[in-house]
Amino acid sequence: MNPDSDIFSALRKLDTPTICNALEIVEPTRRTRGFNIRPFVCAHPELGSTLAYARTARIRAQHPPATKVDGIGYYTYIAEGGPTPSIVVIEDIDATPGYGAFWGEVNTNVHYGLGCQGLVTNGSIRDLPDAQPKFQMLAGMVNPSHAWVHAVDWGSPVTVHGMEVMDQDLIHMDQHGAVVIPVERGADIIAEAERIVKRERILINAAQQPGFGVEQIKAAYQSMADIH
Repeated sequence: MNPDSDIFSALRKLDTPTICNALEIVEPTRRTRGFNIRPFVCAHPELGSTLAYARTARIRAQHPPATKVDGIGYYTYIAEGGPTPSIVVIEDIDATPGYGAFWGEVNTNVHYGLGCQGLVTNGSIRDLPDAQPKFQMLAGMVNPSHAWVHAVDWGSPVTVHGMEVMDQDLIHMDQHGAVVIPVERGADIIAEAERIVKRERILINAAQQPGFGVEQIKAAYQSMADIH
């Protein structure tokens, strides 16, 4: 089940921490899973939020491929493997992840041309000034070489910085990180996010007034409790 266009658009307008906050309420089992637990390098913080469906793959770079690499098979999966727009979630399975960069000027442009909006990887990225400027990248590190980098397989479950992702999962990401969204809870996430923003604004506004102190915090908490 895919969210309708209005829900998709509303989710994309939120930042990823707000998505996580809302998920804690509407899907309590997601409080400790479904998001990255180690930091990423964000290539384009100015791009804001990205929302798209996962294409999953695994790569290696430290040693030459043991068999012939099926590059066309991989690109066919990116282009035709599910709903669009897409985000590639790639797990670098080398003993030293990031040994070689799969992502740079060429692959960012190729993937963007195939309907892919960005990537999430524990591996490395490079060619930052020449990469596709609309292609968001969350990566484990920046590295100058591609070494022997190649796709090992695609379409299988992956784990990237603690975030478990299945093929075609709905991924929300921004400069803070990434989170998997249960598609069926999209409308609930939006409604709860709106309530969270209203509650937070009460306390923030109070904190910005002269004479702010503990009594004002208590009053703000009372007003926040009235928002359901």
